[in-house]
Amino acid sequence: MLKVAPEIEESWKLSLEDAFKTESFRALKLFLKEEVKHYTVYPPGKFMFNAFNLTPLTAVKVVIIGQDPYHGRGQAHGLSFSVPDGVSIPPSLKNIYKELHNDIGIPIPKTGNLENWARQGILLLNATLSVRAQQAGSHQRKGWEEFTDSAIRMVSELRSGVVFLLWGKYAQDKENLINIRKHYVLKAPHPSPFSANRGFFGCRHFSKTNEILRQNGLCEIDWNPQ
Repeated sequence: MLKVAPEIEESWKLSLEDAFKTESFRALKLFLKEEVKHYTVYPPGKFMFNAFNLTPLTAVKVVIIGQDPYHGRGQAHGLSFSVPDGVSIPPSLKNIYKELHNDIGIPIPKTGNLENWARQGILLLNATLSVRAQQAGSHQRKGWEEFTDSAIRMVSELRSGVVFLLWGKYAQDKENLINIRKHYVLKAPHPSPFSANRGFFGCRHFSKTNEILRQNGLCEIDWNPQ
């Protein structure tokens, strides 16, 4: 499932070299090796590091932190909130699209595939990068969080002017990993149907992100994933 040296984009491979050598990552590899013997695990191994491979550390402009991969068949492909083309758009992403439409007028997309965002410098990072089929949260506290926390720290240390979109308490608890003197943090409730009406709708994070990027002389994000 996870090789000794996972196939990961070069700038991430160099910056996360120490994270790959930790005891928690070794334990994670052993755990996953046993998991795949007995259960279906999502996403497929080739997509576990998709967020890193589509968004090199050297290109990161925005970070959106999720919690777990989707646990339904064919949904997870290594990007937070995203699903492959042809897969039904999950409820949280539907609400993200509603806010996107209300904020900057983009028509509601027909695809849930956010690879276009990732290729523009949006790191779509789940805190946990795998899950047992049909069992949400089943791979939490197995070592992934330590690894992805290291990735967030690397963005904070090695980049500047990055916009972190922290939606919901789980993502907001990661704020302590971010140097807020050199980065921008925008917070809102999670886009889940259970909380979107408590302040996610109306947060205008998409236009605010582009305004920050524009002020820093960077290309704005084309938020249309199609």
